[in-house]
Amino acid sequence: MVIIGYILAIGRLLLFIFIVLIFLCLLLMISLFYQSEEKKLERGILLRRFIIRVLHPILGSKITVYGKEPVESGLIVSNHRSYFDPIVILKNILASPIGKKEVASWPLIGNGCKTTGVIFVNRENKANRAQTLKDINSVLENGFSIYNTPEGTTHIKPTTINFKPGAFNIAATLGVPVMPVAIDYKNMDDAWVGSDTFVPHFLKCFSKWRTEIKVSYLEPIFSNNVEELISLSKNQIDLELIRFRKDWESMD
Repeated sequence: MVIIGYILAIGRLLLFIFIVLIFLCLLLMISLFYQSEEKKLERGILLRRFIIRVLHPILGSKITVYGKEPVESGLIVSNHRSYFDPIVILKNILASPIGKKEVASWPLIGNGCKTTGVIFVNRENKANRAQTLKDINSVLENGFSIYNTPEGTTHIKPTTINFKPGAFNIAATLGVPVMPVAIDYKNMDDAWVGSDTFVPHFLKCFSKWRTEIKVSYLEPIFSNNVEELISLSKNQIDLELIRFRKDWESMD
């Protein structure tokens, strides 16, 4: 069974690379046919959503969804388990995710992210953090959505760790809704933590026939009080994470 799982994971990785290569070729075509940067970005985001939808059945994702996916624009925030979180949450949602700077240097994935609206942040660099907040403000001001993981790092704790206030400050100032999302994986080995690198983790995670995931889209929060936005978002997500774990434990 271990050998079969390893072969399955290798096959999925090769298909993943092939699809990403096609994706990058299509992005190149978009850049040739559309001169406007706004049009390029719009088409790139739509293409990213299409590719994400193609990837899920290939990778064996089994996603259980609760609540209604947001249709209005605003700040989407979730807890953070893995690099796979945005691929689950943005399956049907058009938004610009915030990603860590290291992802920009990943072969294939980094290039695809850069050309589909991903905003990269170097949390260790104060000037870069300030520029990232300006970019977030611009996206929200123009009526589009941002997806952020305010914990700033992945972990396997049962509930969320401290939320960083940066994007919440902008949401409070602009008066846009904060839309909390809870996400968790049945197998906690699917979380990407510590010194894990991409390929070994991918092979470990996707050697199973199914990767079971729960995601819950919670009620939007409106407030001009940053602490209230953080507290209410965090509490809603925590309650869902506890519920997810209880549901899975009761099924075992």
